[in-house]
Amino acid sequence: MSWGTELWDQFENLDKHTQWGIDFLERYAKFVKERLDIEQNYAKQLRNLVKKYCPKRSKDEEPRFTSCLSFYSTLNELSDYAGQREVVAEEMAHRVYGDLMRYSQELKAERKHHLQEGRKAQQYLDHCWKQMDNSKRKFERECREAEKSQLTYERLDNDINATKSEVEKAKAQYYLRTHTADESKNEYAAQLQNFNAEQWKHFNNAIPHIFKNLQAMDERRTVKLGETYRTFAEVELKVIPIVSKCLEGMVSAAKAVDERKDSAIVVESFKSGFEPPSDFPFEDFSQNLSRTGSDGTISNTPKGDRDRDRDREGGSVPRSDPKHAMSRTKNKLWLFGKKPKAPSLEDYSHLPPEQRRKRLQQRIDELGRELQKEMDQRDALNKMKDVYEKNPQMGDPSSLQPKISETICNMEKLRSEIHKNETWLSEVEGKPSSRGERRHSADNHHHTPQGRESPEGSYTDDTNQEHHTPHRRPGPPQPTPDPHEFDDEFDDDDPLPVIGHCKALYSFDGQNEGTLVMAEDEGNGHLNVLYIIEEDKGDGWTRARKQSGEEGYVPTSYVEITMEKNCKGAVTYI
Repeated sequence: MSWGTELWDQFENLDKHTQWGIDFLERYAKFVKERLDIEQNYAKQLRNLVKKYCPKRSKDEEPRFTSCLSFYSTLNELSDYAGQREVVAEEMAHRVYGDLMRYSQELKAERKHHLQEGRKAQQYLDHCWKQMDNSKRKFERECREAEKSQLTYERLDNDINATKSEVEKAKAQYYLRTHTADESKNEYAAQLQNFNAEQWKHFNNAIPHIFKNLQAMDERRTVKLGETYRTFAEVELKVIPIVSKCLEGMVSAAKAVDERKDSAIVVESFKSGFEPPSDFPFEDFSQNLSRTGSDGTISNTPKGDRDRDRDREGGSVPRSDPKHAMSRTKNKLWLFGKKPKAPSLEDYSHLPPEQRRKRLQQRIDELGRELQKEMDQRDALNKMKDVYEKNPQMGDPSSLQPKISETICNMEKLRSEIHKNETWLSEVEGKPSSRGERRHSADNHHHTPQGRESPEGSYTDDTNQEHHTPHRRPGPPQPTPDPHEFDDEFDDDDPLPVIGHCKALYSFDGQNEGTLVMAEDEGNGHLNVLYIIEEDKGDGWTRARKQSGEEGYVPTSYVEITMEKNCKGAVTYI
């Protein structure tokens, strides 16, 4: 349906409609601009969110739990998702908003041109109409004047009193007016014919052509809007496959969460390698009581015979203070509380065996990688040196010797470090932990009091504990010392500070160099005190000092240790 034939008389309305069409196009362009601003801000906020929650620690400190790794994978996928939102914003800005704004300017210029042509055609038609109207008015006016002249001539011609000259004059005036009216009539007819022709051209050629151009322009605007609508959707469709992959990656990351693996990592991370404490034995204090007649049993066995019978059955049973036993039980629960932080040592001897082994293995692996780098660098320098020797113009071979020597020196240092750490690792893997060793000894030797356990981890703040003095009996197996283990332990001139005191539970002959001789129950009194100057570091030995100043190592399982309250991390070893 053509605007030229159907809307020939709606120039003003078409002017308003085309202006509305351009305004609507620009309004849609504004909508796209606000939409792409939202996408840009959304992508920026997602980027900031990912950056905020991404780990800022080194790879060695990053958690290995599957839940954490899955979360970091989700963050990476979210970062990629944010990148796709940025792509959407860029495509909208370039393919939709920018195109719409350029097309809007073109439409404005084209509409202005067509409307100017329409106004010119209308102005020309109005000019023709004015000329026709003026000739018509002139013709009408001349006809009225001719009629008046005719009436005057007829009145004088019939008047017998009128002179001949007056009649001739009126007749001449009549003929003149009639001739002028005829000329006005001809001019009016010509102007009318011309106007009708121009009007036909205006409404059948000029206006339809202009309106046709306006209609084409408006239809192109409508088509352009439809194309941008489709482009707007295609921009989203284009990123959907990648967005879907991002979401699938998030789902895969969620499926990768493995609670059993996380639990195994917790065990691997915190496993100490120590054995759990053994059960406390039941201590029967009623064995020395004689049965009365009311019990229905009469004991005739003398006390001495009962003692001998007990010795034959299971050895001497030590007496222990029940208050002390309860205190020891309570002190074994340190793993549910806060464990005092030990100082970090090069050989990780402050760590439990399992953790120490892991740390040493990690360090050996790191040193091995560094050694491989140094070896590669050495090989590269040697190759370069060979090239320089064969082609002196390329460089001086002797200039590489300092770097080669430095690399070889670094390799030797790394090999020494690796050997040292491997030695420590072999010590950890080659012998059982002190806790398990003592507990195994306690289980295999029936004469060892089973209430005595490893000192590590027994914490208390009570220094006024009461201890029962045991009967003299053989002690538990001693840790096997290295013959040279204590050679350099006493070279310091300044004595170590006292951090606690102890009481000998068993006698110790101290045959090895660096050990301290002590008698059973030594240290139980103000005049015979055994001071603790160095704690057990996990090897089963504690360093002690007598009042005489004599120092040495004693088996930790042979003594009952009480740490001073004012000592940081004071503990009681039993």
